[in-house]
Amino acid sequence: MNESILITGANIGLGKETARQLALKKETKKVFLFCRNQARAELAKKDLEEKTGKKIFEIIIGDVTDANSVRKAVEEIKEPIDAIILNAGGVIGKTAANFTSSGMNELAATNILGNVILVEELIKRDKLRKAVLIVSAEAVPGVKMLGIKPVSMRTSSVDEFASVLDGSYFGKKFDALQAYAYVKYAATMWALSMARKYPKLKFIVVSPGNTKGTQAPNSLPPPMRFMLKYLMMPIVFPLMGGMVHTLEVGAKRFVDAISDERYKSGVFYASKQGKLSGDVVDQSTFFTDLKNTLFQDNANEAIHRFIN
Repeated sequence: MNESILITGANIGLGKETARQLALKKETKKVFLFCRNQARAELAKKDLEEKTGKKIFEIIIGDVTDANSVRKAVEEIKEPIDAIILNAGGVIGKTAANFTSSGMNELAATNILGNVILVEELIKRDKLRKAVLIVSAEAVPGVKMLGIKPVSMRTSSVDEFASVLDGSYFGKKFDALQAYAYVKYAATMWALSMARKYPKLKFIVVSPGNTKGTQAPNSLPPPMRFMLKYLMMPIVFPLMGGMVHTLEVGAKRFVDAISDERYKSGVFYASKQGKLSGDVVDQSTFFTDLKNTLFQDNANEAIHRFIN
């Protein structure tokens, strides 16, 4: 039972819907909305209060691409938190390959940098009590039906993971969609490494599945954005079966994972092989690289090359 939960990227989409669902659970006493923009956070808070009838939402301002911003935000957290949902992330769009001050590109920084610092700073201050949920993607183990191949690295060494994070792994032609899967793989492996390092905490990795109603398509190039929003999501995926679900269902995956004891630490939960919706299963049963503890630790070490 989690009385206090912090959600990154909580002012919109899956983060906001997760906050709404958690607020309706009787045990929830406080939900921290970790957001980059104060005005948008205030609007989200007001809307959540109206929809839930609860005044349990508290705003924390921090930019997950900026290490100092996240550390400053952590200093404002005065009480221990039961659970964290690391929801901030996405494909980003045109600026994905741009470098941040950390040395990571913007895509990697948005999906990894601040989330990692947030967790580790809270652990350092003994302010994290129970669980961490890391949001990953169905693209990591691949979806054969859609021609999405599993992430495949040559060696999964520290250097190779580091090259994913700075973008050099992809050469001169940087495809944000392709890079996104590899970045999420690195984040997943960090989480699995942390599960072994901190056995008293629950580290769970969850994909929300193929979810309608998020802002994800907006960062794609116009032709792909149009095809996904107006053709694939409303028409094609529903006809295929097990390939799409609502925002409420996607967020419920997160709520269930941090609330239900059947979800175990050190496991990546996503859809069954070849699906993008429906029941979740342990992805290591068919994507065996997830079980490799050396690869997990290599990802962890590579990420910390960019954290000072």
